Amino acid sequence: MAIIRIECKQEMTKPDKLSIKLEETSDKGRYYIPSENPQNEEAELTFRKSGKNTVVADHTGVPTRYRGQGIGLLLVKRLVDDARAKKIKIIPKCPFIAAMYAKHPEWADVMQGSPARH
Repeated sequence: MAIIRIECKQEMTKPDKLSIKLEETSDKGRYYIPSENPQNEEAELTFRKSGKNTVVADHTGVPTRYRGQGIGLLLVKRLVDDARAKKIKIIPKCPFIAAMYAKHPEWADVMQGSPARH
């Protein structure tokens, strides 16, 4: 899950310059974008593990002031890239992730189910 924390006075870093981090335990994880200011909201994508070869992507959150900048899509792309590298499948339970899958049929190799079903 990625979380972005930025002071209101600062402009957001360009999406291609953001560093997405992964926090993971034995049963869940999140991609997030670390922030220098813990007072601000972060963007994140959360998932839970479902067996050895599957994760359930259940939430993507991007603060309102950062929406429309491609941050959510960057988080999903990182999840997809990591799933390919680890040879695991993603169950897209989050509506945003399912919508992105519908726009990116090339992710079918790591997504469980068809884009139309989500």
